[in-house]
Amino acid sequence: MITSPSSLRRSERSRRATLQAALDLCTEKGYGRVTIEAIAARAGVSKKTIYRWWPSKSAVLLEAFAEAVADATPFVDTGDIGADLRTHVTGAVKLLSTPPYGPAYAGILSEVHHDDVLAEAVRDQLVGPRVEGAVGRLRSAQEQGQIPAGADLPLAVEMLYGPVYYRHLLRKPAQDEATVAALVAHVLRSLGARGY
Repeated sequence: MITSPSSLRRSERSRRATLQAALDLCTEKGYGRVTIEAIAARAGVSKKTIYRWWPSKSAVLLEAFAEAVADATPFVDTGDIGADLRTHVTGAVKLLSTPPYGPAYAGILSEVHHDDVLAEAVRDQLVGPRVEGAVGRLRSAQEQGQIPAGADLPLAVEMLYGPVYYRHLLRKPAQDEATVAALVAHVLRSLGARGY
């Protein structure tokens, strides 16, 4: 499992510089050409420092991407599940459409097929928390009577995210606002949500 050491044991300035350097290099060179050596040189830290904190360039980029996702796709509760899901999914689409985040995430996902440690880290640091947050927001709507009690909330989350990542990984055009709205409406209709 890839774990980040306690922030008490590492310089926040160096951590931030390393994450930003990795993202910048991913934009300039593409994921495949990013190296730990280049990240260290750009960030002004030693390779030893990076390897003390992260086992690979994928781990560096995963931490940077996970932070960006959390900032760009909050799970707000305005009382309107449709509006909240549209805001959330639109944030994910925008992030994935914006270099360096989209290319970095595609690169990370290409590595998970032959790196079990990275695959576990992606599940633990990124996918798990996002799914938990999405299910929590849907559960809140369920408690408010907007979604029926028997609805399969984890399946609904897969239905929401699946088309976003399908388009991203196959490099299809990103969803526009109308497509996101149609996706959200379809998922809520499938759950038997009130008003859909």
